[in-house]
Amino acid sequence: MIKLKFTKMHGAGNDFVVIDGVRQQVYLAPEQLRFLADRHFGVGCDQILLVERSQNDEADFRYRIFNADGGEVEQCGNGARCFVRFVHDHKLTARREIIVETKSGLISPRLEEDGRVTVNMGEPIFEPARIPFESDSHAVIQSLEVAGQSLQITAVSMGNPHAVQVVEDVEKADVAMLGPLIESHPRFPRRVNAGFMQVVDRGHIRLRVYERGSGETLSCGTGACAAAVSGMQRGLLDSTVQVATHGGVLTISWEGQGRPVMMTGPAMSVFEGEINL
Repeated sequence: MIKLKFTKMHGAGNDFVVIDGVRQQVYLAPEQLRFLADRHFGVGCDQILLVERSQNDEADFRYRIFNADGGEVEQCGNGARCFVRFVHDHKLTARREIIVETKSGLISPRLEEDGRVTVNMGEPIFEPARIPFESDSHAVIQSLEVAGQSLQITAVSMGNPHAVQVVEDVEKADVAMLGPLIESHPRFPRRVNAGFMQVVDRGHIRLRVYERGSGETLSCGTGACAAAVSGMQRGLLDSTVQVATHGGVLTISWEGQGRPVMMTGPAMSVFEGEINL
């Protein structure tokens, strides 16, 4: 049995167990990851974040993301903000803007003067093969057959795959039923995050996301980016959007094709502890 130090954090209610893999050697098997994420028997979180030294000369750190089911994923926007707060709070760096290696490539988050964190999330990907999404069409709006319904979705990758649909009232959307069916839809070979977006006006949306491997979360950073850019592509939204989730508000900006998506939001430490594994 080993004692593992951790920090519990959240970004707009999307919560994480963050582990320092720079100062301690960490290897976690899938069953240990599931134990950490379990809200009854472990610490409880949506994802586990592992901070490591980068093997890439261009990056300051490497950051790995594991969902509550123990599977490793490519990207997590709320997690990226918590990552920056963590490395500053633990004095692993004094730089306000850092370059971080993730499974989906390099990102460059920045700690703002007001304590919020801005993350350059890279360019959104709409090409079906790169999402990946099985489709012969590059149309912004595509039909997805789910439970006898023909859902009108926009498929986009923000380093991880998303299927975003517009709903009239996000609180009445059947996220619990539709979310897992969309997540495991055969047209998404690596599964997908399911976004349910209500357009309030051209600068504001409300959003719920059923996350791949975690279920519905209070907030999803990449989901907020995916929803905003899909709404912009559909002509429904302006270039800067306030995204209201159950956990808080994120600001998403995108200047169009060839430009990165910028996300700004909070990152909070809740407590630190040790757990026996």
